[in-house]
Amino acid sequence: MMNREEYEKQKPDFLYMRESVKNDPNRLHFHLMPPTGWMNDPNGLCQFRGIYHIYFQYTPFLAGWGTKLWGHYTTEDWLHFEECEPFLFPDCAWDRDGVYSGSAFVQDGQIHYFYTGNVKLTDQPYDYIMEGREQNTIHFVSADGMQAGEKHLVMTNGDYSSGMSKHVRDPKIYCEKGRYYMIQGARDASSRGCALLFVSEDLKSWSYLDRIQTQEPFGYMWECPDLFELDGHKLLMVCPQGLSQDGHKYQNVYQCGYFPAELDFEKREYRLGAFCELDKGFDIYAAQTFQDERGRRILIGWMGIPDADYDNDATVAYDWIHALTMPRVLTFREGRLIQQPMEEMKRLRQEKRMTAIQSFDSWNTSDCCFEMSVQREDVEASMILQLREDVTLTYREHVLALELGKSGHGRKRRTVWLQSLRSFTVFSDTSSIEIFINDGEEVMTTRVYSDTLSQTVRFLQSGTDGAVCVYRLGSFSYRGTLPTA
Repeated sequence: MMNREEYEKQKPDFLYMRESVKNDPNRLHFHLMPPTGWMNDPNGLCQFRGIYHIYFQYTPFLAGWGTKLWGHYTTEDWLHFEECEPFLFPDCAWDRDGVYSGSAFVQDGQIHYFYTGNVKLTDQPYDYIMEGREQNTIHFVSADGMQAGEKHLVMTNGDYSSGMSKHVRDPKIYCEKGRYYMIQGARDASSRGCALLFVSEDLKSWSYLDRIQTQEPFGYMWECPDLFELDGHKLLMVCPQGLSQDGHKYQNVYQCGYFPAELDFEKREYRLGAFCELDKGFDIYAAQTFQDERGRRILIGWMGIPDADYDNDATVAYDWIHALTMPRVLTFREGRLIQQPMEEMKRLRQEKRMTAIQSFDSWNTSDCCFEMSVQREDVEASMILQLREDVTLTYREHVLALELGKSGHGRKRRTVWLQSLRSFTVFSDTSSIEIFINDGEEVMTTRVYSDTLSQTVRFLQSGTDGAVCVYRLGSFSYRGTLPTA
């Protein structure tokens, strides 16, 4: 258990770690990363009174798995960020082994938070699937997003539904017709992934409503569910575990994606469409969405993945690990989710170069921080684009492949099948690459750790003419209350 008092005792370690982080050339310029230590799932994403709040799973004094707090950034413009003190601590019997993932819901001038409190029993040997774990659903309210109110226990494992394992977690709230619905990810006793649905009239007292699942088993666990409506369509986003690779689908150890959903809560009728992956790259998990005050549906994901056979160890020696994706604005058209970078990211643009593909000889970069957009005239033509010395993007016979060498730290190849390749935009940061394909119809995300950030971008095979536009990109700026070296 780490309460605020224990955190304050360890705070002197923060200064040394901050200096170490500052010296890492892989420190990201325009992606949120932990000030020090470990980061994973984004939590409690919301905008409140003009301020965006980005909370995240956080172990501040260890660049490895440990007891989780909720770290906290705020911003008004997605360029200037406040580094805030940790927001949520595991400081009671219901969450003594970690404040796990959860969400925020803005209502009546305050923010309601729901999260999973983790308790791991150690009095005897357990399998920690059917026995030995408590996953408690906890609720609290904040008037400003900065100070957490009193915690209230909403549900324990005994309240979820019969036939469940001890793995039920990650609550998210959805409102329809004045009623509140909570969706939670789950693994049942037969190791079948599903989502559990609860209902409330007041955000305080909750009743179990139903189980949502596919007709045939689809993985053994669904983590990080998110139910929302977008452009008149309901979508259920989940992270299924236990899927086998199927051609260009399900290439990662765990997946992150969504089901188009037809959900009638009053009739208790639920139908899920075909599962679609959010990202065909290496590093995407635990994505969460929220609607901002402009009405935009914004997605942020963890730029990492549990239990992968590749690593992010290059940064551990500098006392930090993992990061979040760029914020992405979502729309839904022609039956698919479209992801595009927030327009605020354009303010990072600096030096610009625009030319025809056939005239593009190379682009030299000293820090790998650039945005590159390509519009292709012959949408079927083959292409090989070298993004770094050992990182290439290849298109051939309807397959776009992202391939990494040594800098991938075990990442080798990810592919996506396309009807055609009309356009793509690459956002390259020091140790990450995000590629938005055909105006955001597909996305590929990866971490990458090059020996040097002095790199050259060039077409090894252009295949067609068209237009290329490249910008050098600047950096986020930070200030706040956390100690600095």
